[in-house]
Amino acid sequence: MHSAIFGPVIALIGWTLIMWLWMYATRIPAMKRARIDVANLTGGTGADLRAKIETKAQWPADNYNHLLEQPVLFYAICIVLALMGQGDNLNATIAWVYVVLRIAHSLIQVTTNRVIIRFSLFALATIALIMLTVHAAMAYWGVSFH
Repeated sequence: MHSAIFGPVIALIGWTLIMWLWMYATRIPAMKRARIDVANLTGGTGADLRAKIETKAQWPADNYNHLLEQPVLFYAICIVLALMGQGDNLNATIAWVYVVLRIAHSLIQVTTNRVIIRFSLFALATIALIMLTVHAAMAYWGVSFH
């Protein structure tokens, strides 16, 4: 099955993996600067690490975690839309808008981390997700506004 909505799904998964790389490219040098012996480190949590490395070095990890939260709903609704034959045209466009907004959110979070900008981008992305969900519900229940 080919559906245009799979493009944004693949793109956001790819972006999430880029953020995974960014997280380690930032975190490992920060751990070295904090004199953490990575080779002999046993156990610990993200909270333990947060207390030892500079704040800005933690931002990519925070963003990576965020990309594993709400986007799970995005992936699910995109698959539902594709399976219902509703993954093209408007829904694919809305999905691309969601992806662009999430990438912009990532870039703000890992650079300046201005909360008001992050929140605005997150809110706009959530509106796109709501639109996709409403469109899926309308298709499922046969509701049309014609």
